[in-house]
Amino acid sequence: MTEEGVDTDCSRLALQQTRGDLGREIAAIVLRYSPRDLKKMQWNFSGKIRKIDPIYRKKLEKLVTGHLLATWEDIRLMNQQGAFAAMREPVPETTGEYWTMVAENCSSGEGEKDRLRFLKFLLAGFCMFVRTIPPHPVGMPFPGGDTVQLIEGTYYCPVRTKANDVDSALCPFCPAHQTPEVGYLKPPVKGSTHRKQEFIRNTYEFHHFNG
Repeated sequence: MTEEGVDTDCSRLALQQTRGDLGREIAAIVLRYSPRDLKKMQWNFSGKIRKIDPIYRKKLEKLVTGHLLATWEDIRLMNQQGAFAAMREPVPETTGEYWTMVAENCSSGEGEKDRLRFLKFLLAGFCMFVRTIPPHPVGMPFPGGDTVQLIEGTYYCPVRTKANDVDSALCPFCPAHQTPEVGYLKPPVKGSTHRKQEFIRNTYEFHHFNG
């Protein structure tokens, strides 16, 4: 896949008006990849986080690997079953902006790196804009101990509003809400020091909430 190919794909994705149309277009691109490409993504992620605490690393690897595979299967099955035809709801207004960001961040000139990075963005975009769920699974831990949570039908993330200055962050497009301070949610969300800047810097460094 060339840089021009990514640009063309992103331009087409940005034109889709409904969740179903976008899902169908994402599926057409994602299914050009192979299961081996997913495995490469998992290896790359494991290498990126190899220096962090082993217990934390193991949990991250398990959650991320499972989420990647589950999203891939959702795309394949929904496409096979024709499920996208019934999804006529409009996509969020930020969808076009997202694909513009993706094109910009998959143009390093390193073919294989850009190709796999594009797949990550495709899977994340499918979650956020087609399924309207966060691109990271419930239970995903962040530095400080807090996790992505689903409470009474609403998703909460401890770093939802913390990454707007990171060019390739998914946070500005994520349907999750920022985890409120302790006491705002029922049941209460476990408090932690994740809001301190040093933990946010750690999160940036390891990029597991980053595209």
